[in-house]
Amino acid sequence: MVRPAPGSKSAVPAGIPMRSGGGGSGATSGSAAHHPPQRRAIHDIAGMHTSGKTKPKTTGARPGDPIAPAKGRRYKPGTVALREIRQYQKSTDLLIQKLPFSRVVREIANEYVTSVSYTGADEAVGLRWQGAAILALQEATEAYMVHLFEDANLCAIHAKRVTIMQRDIQLARRIRGYHGGLG
Repeated sequence: MVRPAPGSKSAVPAGIPMRSGGGGSGATSGSAAHHPPQRRAIHDIAGMHTSGKTKPKTTGARPGDPIAPAKGRRYKPGTVALREIRQYQKSTDLLIQKLPFSRVVREIANEYVTSVSYTGADEAVGLRWQGAAILALQEATEAYMVHLFEDANLCAIHAKRVTIMQRDIQLARRIRGYHGGLG
């Protein structure tokens, strides 16, 4: 803060422009000789606050940082899980995405192919798949997994737990036997 020199009346250095007129001087007529014009403080010229209020709190975000979305409603634990259970029990659509499942099926099938034919460009040609065949495999896979999770849930409930653990899935598969509940 710049303070005026002792004995001087001006709070603004000589090189800074001053604003005249208006203010609490009460001079509405042209008698500016008795009342000097109101001068702006250095803080106003520099663009700083002079109101005495505290500075606004900064969040630590810098220019260019992504803007965080507004936080939504927070539900009690288990409410969203029960809503999702009802939603998935009503629907009949597939839960695994088709393209990643197709890639896994093709990768596993290529491991078991013994004879690979070559084209003229020295590229190996693997098995060709119909879309309906991959969809049939996906339907069967999802049905098997849902049934396995149902049995594992029963094992967890029997152990007086609500969380499915790896040992529940292993026990369910062991109880099912060799074919694993197929056929």
